[in-house]
Amino acid sequence: MVFAAPGEALTRAEELLGADPSPLHASVAHQVIGIWQRDFGDTRLALAHLRRARDLAARAESAEREADVLATLGVALVHAGRTRAGLAAFERGVARGSGHTRARVLFRRAYVWWVLGRHGEALEDVRRAIPVLRQADDVIWTARALTLRATVHLALGSVERADADFTAAELLWDTTGQEHDKADAVESRGLAAFRSGDVPAALRLLDEAAERYAKLGTPTFMLTIRRCEVLMAAGLATEALAEADAAVSALDGIGGQSTRKAELLLVAARAARLAGEPQTSLARAAVAVRLFAGQRRTWYETHARLVLIEARVATGHGSGRLVADAAAVAERLAAFGAPAAPEASLLAGRIALDLGWTADAERHLAVAARSRHGGPPLARMTGWAAQALRARAAGSARGVLEACRRGLDVLDDHRMTLGASELRARATAQGAELAALAQRASLVSGGPRRLLGWSERWRATVLSAPPTRPPADPVLLTAMTAFRELAARAEEARTDGGRPAPALEREQRRLEREIRSRTLHMRGEAPGDGDRFDVGRLLRRLGDEVRLVELAVLDGRVHVLLCGQGRVRRFEAGLLAEAEVEAEHVQAGLRRLAHPGAEARLPLVEAAGARLQRLLLGPAAAHLGSGPVVVVPPGRLHRVPWALLPSLRERVLSVSPSASSWLRARDTAPPPGGRQVLVRGPGLASGGAEVPELSDRYAGRRTPSEGGTGAPQAGAPAGDGTAGPGATVVLEGGEARVPRVLRELDGAALAHIAAHGTFRADSPLFSSLRMADGPLIVHDFERLDRSPYRIILPCCDTARFASVGADELLGLVTALLPLGTAGVVACTAPVNDAAVVPLMLALHKGLDAGLSLAEALRDARAALPGDAVHQATGWAFSAFGAA
Repeated sequence: MVFAAPGEALTRAEELLGADPSPLHASVAHQVIGIWQRDFGDTRLALAHLRRARDLAARAESAEREADVLATLGVALVHAGRTRAGLAAFERGVARGSGHTRARVLFRRAYVWWVLGRHGEALEDVRRAIPVLRQADDVIWTARALTLRATVHLALGSVERADADFTAAELLWDTTGQEHDKADAVESRGLAAFRSGDVPAALRLLDEAAERYAKLGTPTFMLTIRRCEVLMAAGLATEALAEADAAVSALDGIGGQSTRKAELLLVAARAARLAGEPQTSLARAAVAVRLFAGQRRTWYETHARLVLIEARVATGHGSGRLVADAAAVAERLAAFGAPAAPEASLLAGRIALDLGWTADAERHLAVAARSRHGGPPLARMTGWAAQALRARAAGSARGVLEACRRGLDVLDDHRMTLGASELRARATAQGAELAALAQRASLVSGGPRRLLGWSERWRATVLSAPPTRPPADPVLLTAMTAFRELAARAEEARTDGGRPAPALEREQRRLEREIRSRTLHMRGEAPGDGDRFDVGRLLRRLGDEVRLVELAVLDGRVHVLLCGQGRVRRFEAGLLAEAEVEAEHVQAGLRRLAHPGAEARLPLVEAAGARLQRLLLGPAAAHLGSGPVVVVPPGRLHRVPWALLPSLRERVLSVSPSASSWLRARDTAPPPGGRQVLVRGPGLASGGAEVPELSDRYAGRRTPSEGGTGAPQAGAPAGDGTAGPGATVVLEGGEARVPRVLRELDGAALAHIAAHGTFRADSPLFSSLRMADGPLIVHDFERLDRSPYRIILPCCDTARFASVGADELLGLVTALLPLGTAGVVACTAPVNDAAVVPLMLALHKGLDAGLSLAEALRDARAALPGDAVHQATGWAFSAFGAA
């Protein structure tokens, strides 16, 4: 009962002990309490109860009862870190028990062998136990044994064998009421999905298991370990580190299992390394190594030593000793049959290469490269990375490029199994080394064209295909509606009382987690990543007048690839780190200029713009010609106000996340009908003053009012409640509600949304525009069949992004571009609300005259007054895309 209804089992055991039971029955009760404390509570209390249960079984002179308790005690002792005593208890249990009882003892010893990483012994004991359990028609214990055998197979990389055992176990669990064991079976299927490379299914199943455990009120430390592994594979290492550290604190708080603490520390160490925190990784890994060694868990100790070496390398400690240590770890992992062995060989080879030990490097890399032909995607990528390093050491640029191409193809296929744009973006980090190797090889041997091709190969790949459409999931839709309502109430409370509402904000955060979780469960719809980038096609589309400036970063330096007039030229500019610092200075200057009275800072901001130009464009600035310019910056430079750079200030200028994205925008046709949507959200300092003027300008195209109110801003609905083709719809006040706004935006030719913008650096897909009923978030836009062809966002911070993965951006603008939007005007800095109004009116005047967004924005800047506030406002806006 303790794994069917744990709380009830504990209560009944305590009641039984209060009724003066016989030694035999008291032994059972103490054993139940011991199991509960061992798995869900304090290990020290567990040991006390289990020793009492053992002594009572001996008094009852029941050898079978004593054997059963000894097995439970053995598990508890091992989890407490007392491995030798635990194994001795099992020896006595096997000797005391017979038949069916001995089979249960063998199963539990097999479990302990798995905990200790001794997989051969685990398979042998479970092999002996299963036939006896089946013969006794013991459904529960047979299912447990099959689940354990599947888990051992997974540890050894045998996914197909594990799947077969999990399937057989699940059929048995369906006939029982063992709710905790059923939850464990769902968790195990999540682990199997992860090992086979299906990250969305793994996250979905692990979340389902968590819900089941929550209903039982049982802690989920093993689930946390597995979930952290999946989060790391999905590029969410920072989240994995936070979850693992929180679980360690919770485990310490209840005096829980020492074995689980060591495993959590190992996971935390890996997550910290992937999150770019090598010192944290070093500290966690060192403690894990000590704990595993004390627990005699050589399998896990060896894995922890691998992470420890990786952390030392990441902190800059490369040495011959580390090569030997990594090689020894690789040999031990290979002897264990551990799937991580190629990672250790790759590490040894990489350190040896850095030391110039080419013969040693080749030996280790050749071993690691074998994994490129089979296994899950990340294992194959490890193999291709090793192969690329081998080719580089041999001086074969062609071999480097071929290995990088094959490795990134594996990543592309894996990435497109992910439906959520966030996971696709973060997954690219796993190809960063391959892409950098290819870029260096291209720079040495292939000339600017090849470097451009490889720069595009890994730049803004998340925009290469639309994200998977969120499912018509009623739970997800309900959560999004509830989130919007709570966010509106929390905002209202802050506005009215000036203080936050903690209860509302806590519930809002819970709903955010639920929405994000269900979104991450989405699976990709198509393999591959669409058409490959073609340099020749780009040059043809650019023609003789347009210049495209793509900035590639190699070893910290900016390289300018200037495309146009049928050729690609390369120029060296400054250091990326210096450019980032200068860009922050410019941003600070623009923030100050948004307020009257800061005119004296205008020359300082302009001088910073000139310095930024030297760092980012270098000598290429003199070769831009006189026509339009498209700038393609790396993700880390997304906040640069490009119109401030002297050579770009008077130009038709647009920004694009990649050359491929610009080409797709150029090829995107406007929707038929040309519906225009003007939206004015609440609480704007300027009142969205340009919207009424634009409404009057478009009065001849405006649709009649909806609902007979006579309000000129309402659009007449077509059959689906959406205004018809060619209409101009104005939504403000109570009509500017998210469902209505989304209906009108879907398939519109032009949208102008004047609303408070909020950028969420911690969760960029919850960046929002404030509507009458709450925030319109990026997840809402992803539900559109087709986002508007052109979008104007005249509000602060609407063009801010989070830089993630290899060179990806997450934010409002980048969410719109793959959904059918060909051009966006948005703002990279806080701006003066009053100064935005004339800029927007001039922008629409240019669009009415048939100009593109970039042309109209250039002319609108020129039409502004020459004071500092208006100049800064113009520079803060950029045109993205090609519409």
